[in-house]
Amino acid sequence: MAINYRLKEEEGRMEWPKSNDVIGTVNRGNPAESGLCTLCRSDCKGRCETWLSSLKGRKILYPRDFGFVTAGSANTCHLGVCYNSLRIQGYNYGVSGLPAGLSSSADDCIFPNVNIEGSFGNEVKTKFRLPIMTGALGSTFIAAKYWDSFATGAALVGIPIVIGENVVGIDKEAVINNGKISKAPELDRRIETFLKYYDGYGAIIVQMNVEDTRNGVAEYVINKYGDKAIIELKWGQGAKDIGGEIQVDSLDYALFLKERGYVVDPDPAKPEVQEAFRHGAVKSFARHSRLGYTDMSSVEKVSESFMESVAHLRRLGYKRISLKTGSYGMEALAMAIKYATDAKLDLLTVDGSGGGTGMSPWNMMETWGVPSILLHSKTIEYASILAAKGDKVVDIALAGGLAREDHIFKALALGAPYTKLVCMGRAAMIPGFLGSNIEGVLKPERKAKVNGNWDELPISVREIGASTEELFAGYYDLQKKVGADEMKNIPYGAIAMWTLADKLAAGLQQLMAGARRFDLSQISRGDVFSANRETERETKIPFITDVLDESAKKILNS
Repeated sequence: MAINYRLKEEEGRMEWPKSNDVIGTVNRGNPAESGLCTLCRSDCKGRCETWLSSLKGRKILYPRDFGFVTAGSANTCHLGVCYNSLRIQGYNYGVSGLPAGLSSSADDCIFPNVNIEGSFGNEVKTKFRLPIMTGALGSTFIAAKYWDSFATGAALVGIPIVIGENVVGIDKEAVINNGKISKAPELDRRIETFLKYYDGYGAIIVQMNVEDTRNGVAEYVINKYGDKAIIELKWGQGAKDIGGEIQVDSLDYALFLKERGYVVDPDPAKPEVQEAFRHGAVKSFARHSRLGYTDMSSVEKVSESFMESVAHLRRLGYKRISLKTGSYGMEALAMAIKYATDAKLDLLTVDGSGGGTGMSPWNMMETWGVPSILLHSKTIEYASILAAKGDKVVDIALAGGLAREDHIFKALALGAPYTKLVCMGRAAMIPGFLGSNIEGVLKPERKAKVNGNWDELPISVREIGASTEELFAGYYDLQKKVGADEMKNIPYGAIAMWTLADKLAAGLQQLMAGARRFDLSQISRGDVFSANRETERETKIPFITDVLDESAKKILNS
């Protein structure tokens, strides 16, 4: 995805180009700053940067057609406050954070030796091999359909994956009586799919909203899985400021969801709505979740309620607890950071506007909330206030429109030293879609099971290869990990996720090596600079020519 843009003055917004000639990518739909289409389809035939990277891996880090071309960046004029208006620092001497056993010689200081493993958590540390995690993949049907690829891929790569809200509540096979779950097959499937390949890196995180709390999800998970899962309280997300939604096209299912206690729109119990449905005027129903803290009238009451919720989870036996908040204003952000810190939580995910979803009102997504870079900047400002008071600030993950290796570096630098991870929602799902579509063609007997959408490989895939070994650059690398016999059990979507992760990992290692940071812990706010004064003002990251300017003048005057 090209990161150049033009200003559409008549609409007051940036327009990001659909193609990048240098790496040979093109977007099917309208691209966002992340490089993903604003509407990402599971049946897409390509070929955005994330889609193509899920096949070619780290090759997409480089310009195409080597030996026949030269390439030069056009991304040197920066408008507005966004992640593209941060640029990455590079240094011409020194090194920091070398892994044990390596020297500062040029032979050791090569990008493959950069350590991108890390951990998060308060008392119990959760390790990861790459500083990314998935977004919350909950009750939207697209999450359920491709879960095998997502969860298997996350476990193999060694990153946390989040089971989003309402998974139990919408499961027809789940048995819930008086706030107690006795059976939850879909939730079990999701947890156990991840645990099958879990090797000590990554985590399975189970998110809860109002309905999940009422239904007893926390009690069910701790009783069945113990400390194998992290429990997450949800305050919000970047895509919307109301509860989560799904759409159903069955009147019976809509009535079932209403009986389960959900808000369903239009109301399927009304005779006139049922009549409209039978005549085709109403074709689907939207299931909504409830707002949180509606019975609270002050910050103090929210604090008291939140602390009691955490205490309840501790009493149940949870050792790892996280919080997810959305792109509310500054007060809610401060509350999230303060309360998560005081409660000694293990992770706080801050999701800015621009963050994705499987189902939210579109104009709400377009117009509500705090854009990611502004929210993330204030997150670190507020975290620093707590740190200055001597508090051990909760570990943070930043989310909202982040998809590439440069996004990872910039977010970690902007959020240093508190940010440990970057949360990627829609980007992490693309390899699951692509791999499943390929598997459905190459293994027609599995097409329905993996929810493949293609009858044949499109030309965008055929020009790369015709077999899994040809198509996925990471195939043999993954085979080395799991063994040749086990490869037949790995969903192609998981192979694609492994391949994408390898591209992100290599790209991040290269950027870190250029900044002379050979360990994630060494990335600092000094490793990025603002490309315009407006971004400097909002992020407190100094402008390009001000960075090290005093040092430069000392050299000149020496």
